[in-house]
Amino acid sequence: MITILLSFLFVAQLSAQISAAEIDTLVLQTMKAFDVPGVAVGVVKDGKLIHAKGYGVRSITSQLPVDEETLFGIASNSKAFTTTALAMMVEEGKMKWDDPVRKYLPEFTLYNPFVSENFTVRDLVTHRSGMGLGAGDLMFFPEGGNITVKDIVYNVRYLKSESSFRSKYAYNNNLYIVAGEVLRVVSGMTWETFIEERIMKPLKFEKSTASYNRVKNKSNIIDAHVVVEGKLTQIPHDWNETANAAGGIMSNIKDLSKWVIMQLQNGSYDGATIIKPQTQHEMWSIQTPIAIAMTNPYESQFNGYGLGWAITDVKGMKQV
Repeated sequence: MITILLSFLFVAQLSAQISAAEIDTLVLQTMKAFDVPGVAVGVVKDGKLIHAKGYGVRSITSQLPVDEETLFGIASNSKAFTTTALAMMVEEGKMKWDDPVRKYLPEFTLYNPFVSENFTVRDLVTHRSGMGLGAGDLMFFPEGGNITVKDIVYNVRYLKSESSFRSKYAYNNNLYIVAGEVLRVVSGMTWETFIEERIMKPLKFEKSTASYNRVKNKSNIIDAHVVVEGKLTQIPHDWNETANAAGGIMSNIKDLSKWVIMQLQNGSYDGATIIKPQTQHEMWSIQTPIAIAMTNPYESQFNGYGLGWAITDVKGMKQV
């Protein structure tokens, strides 16, 4: 397990202004509570990055500081890039969310024959397959293995269901890997190339890449850390490229703020339209409901998963 943290505060409205000093205090308290060596925080408000700052160090060995350009693995935030890429293909008429996966990957097979025939692209990215939480993750964890995307597409047929099809939310990484393969077939580009050329370039990302191994300049990048016997320890960084569509992107606050601004501006950034407003609305609409407690600290009334995004409400405000 790699202990890295990339924080971004999505701010649509602020009832009370929070100062930079208050953000500093909050971040430092959080780092101490979770024993995190370094954090980068960005605050976006009214279409602008109003706070971008690094805290702590990117490596407990080198003690080099984190700044707004330090690259982090953004982990499963990459899933929203995958669904955005698929949404672009839907907008271009090259596929539909409710097309069977087998239309693009005829070899795709799940444990249940009925589910195999009826499993759609939408099902790939909404965590409602019927498989259990994290089913098949050990195919690419621990990191550094040699299993391929084609192996993943083939091997999911051996993962038994724990609930009925489309009845329950259970997070699944492997089906996002399959979704990345659907993108390759539909677009004619690898997932990595598509993300960099069709999303990162129009958003004017400067340092980000679609995966760890595509980072050419590693002079300002976090090292991997894990707690070993109660002590924070630096470990070798190793990433299985097979899982890129589920969690491979490397980015920083300076670049990722542009992604956030695009999201808050209904799919557009600096004159470029990445996705249409109605497409973003669908992505930010619950596809798979998740139960919530009748009483909870955030007074949430709804909870669920959209197309690559977790969606709930906090004190009456929608949170994505």
